[in-house]
Amino acid sequence: MTIDGIDGKKRCFGGKEGQELLANYHDHEWGVPSSDDRHLFEMLILEGAQAGLSFETVLKKREGYRKAFHAFDPKKVATMSDQELEGLTQNPEIVRNRLKIWSARQNAIAFLAIQKEFSSFASYLKKFCPKVSSSKRKKSIKELPTKTEVSDALSKDLKKRGMNFVGSTIMYAYMQAVGLVDDHLQDCHLISGKPK
Repeated sequence: MTIDGIDGKKRCFGGKEGQELLANYHDHEWGVPSSDDRHLFEMLILEGAQAGLSFETVLKKREGYRKAFHAFDPKKVATMSDQELEGLTQNPEIVRNRLKIWSARQNAIAFLAIQKEFSSFASYLKKFCPKVSSSKRKKSIKELPTKTEVSDALSKDLKKRGMNFVGSTIMYAYMQAVGLVDDHLQDCHLISGKPK
């Protein structure tokens, strides 16, 4: 079931009053295919930070993350000092979970190694999702999977390469976020008029 927004548009999420940030994310980012490695790295950090929290919480802190993690430049994040990372545990503009903060540097190092091996992180992701996958449109967000065989395989490979906070459920949410899967619901305004 989609949510009728205060603007009259049906959305998969973010349709309630006070959820304008979520509505904007839904309408302009969620499910939009991305081949921009900086954006792919940003979403890795944000989805990892979201573990155990609502994504709305993370979106509200997105600018804080942008400042804390050098505009999501993986080269700069990979060289952050222990002192810099430890200082972020006191930063109220981000989620102050020490393990999540420190994993950003470790994940950046692995991200750069993947870029070197595959020429881009986007190319690496195509190994798992050569094209945008979309099953029969669901009626409710509750009908969507939380993980799949593809997210299992991606998670396993990223962990093997040294990344943290990349479990299968997080990776499926990541795949949704960067448009590797299209999970918009059947009566979402973004797919109206498209084949279902």
